[in-house]
Amino acid sequence: MDFSNYQFSIGQHKSKNVIFIKFDYNEKHKKDLQSRFPSAKWSASKKAWYLPDLPSLRTILGLKMNNNNFKVLDKIHRVNKQALHKFIQQLELKAYSANTIKMYVSEFSHLLVILNDNPVDQLAPYRLKDYFLYCVQELQMKERKMNGKINAIKFYFEQVLHKPKQFYDIPGPKKQQALPKMLSKTEITKLFKQISNKKHLLILKLVYGMGLRVSEVVNIKISHIDSDRMQVLIPNAKGKKDRYVSLPETVLESLRNYYKENKPTDYLFEGQYGGPYSTGSVQAIFKRAMKAAKINKHIGIHGLRHSYATHLLESGADIRFIQELLGHHSIKTTQIYTHVTATRAGDIKSPLDNLQV
Repeated sequence: MDFSNYQFSIGQHKSKNVIFIKFDYNEKHKKDLQSRFPSAKWSASKKAWYLPDLPSLRTILGLKMNNNNFKVLDKIHRVNKQALHKFIQQLELKAYSANTIKMYVSEFSHLLVILNDNPVDQLAPYRLKDYFLYCVQELQMKERKMNGKINAIKFYFEQVLHKPKQFYDIPGPKKQQALPKMLSKTEITKLFKQISNKKHLLILKLVYGMGLRVSEVVNIKISHIDSDRMQVLIPNAKGKKDRYVSLPETVLESLRNYYKENKPTDYLFEGQYGGPYSTGSVQAIFKRAMKAAKINKHIGIHGLRHSYATHLLESGADIRFIQELLGHHSIKTTQIYTHVTATRAGDIKSPLDNLQV
């Protein structure tokens, strides 16, 4: 389908956000549209075809993401609205992910609302420290949220205003040293047995079998898979780095059968409207399988990645090798798995056991 034959615009239809599609009518253009987007509908009142306004569709059609759609925008004083616009533009220029942009804008907007008519560009360092203390002491924000807030505000002063780094003499909150949550091999086997849908099962097997983040598995393209070398390219992953991971031999036949049955055109796992399968759908698959398997652990799908790393370490894999497979920038991040491996902990005996008493 040649998108240049169509005009796309954002609007509302029957109180819902939609993407309108207009084109010079001919039967081929109509058939191409319905073939590419089977869910496209005709609006007699608008005299246009339309699709739901979804981030995945905006990506496919090359439309700008609606990063300005934040309710808090109306609460920001006019003296600081330009700062927010510059902030969003710089995030987009730096090619930050949509999720990171959404989180950064939310955290920066919170500061702007509190400042009211005080210009953020004139904010003194001690006032900024007072703000962080207020967030911790009065609003009782936790470590993870505070780290995101500090990083967002640092981005504005450093990347937008180009202030020197020493401007941020702000101690970040200490991160809680929580051990990664994981599943045993028995639990993972039990989990997989609850999934009858072949596509859903293959997705979870790849998450566990290659130690992927959920965002990485949905963005696998057919061109990324090299079955001759039994490797899969994970491009532009966290930290803007490419890496290769090993394709498990046990999924190769399932992968080929899936391809023959579903015939994906670009992404290995395609969504309802084309483009990549949504991360929310994958998380829902995992959650349903956990419930069906009656595994009562408070753990998300990222636990499969933790389980992959832990089980590799237990099988004797070198920790540096695991670091490369996971795409960790620092070995310190990977070393946390040494604290949860069953073989390491189980092999250590108390000195008392060696005493003849």
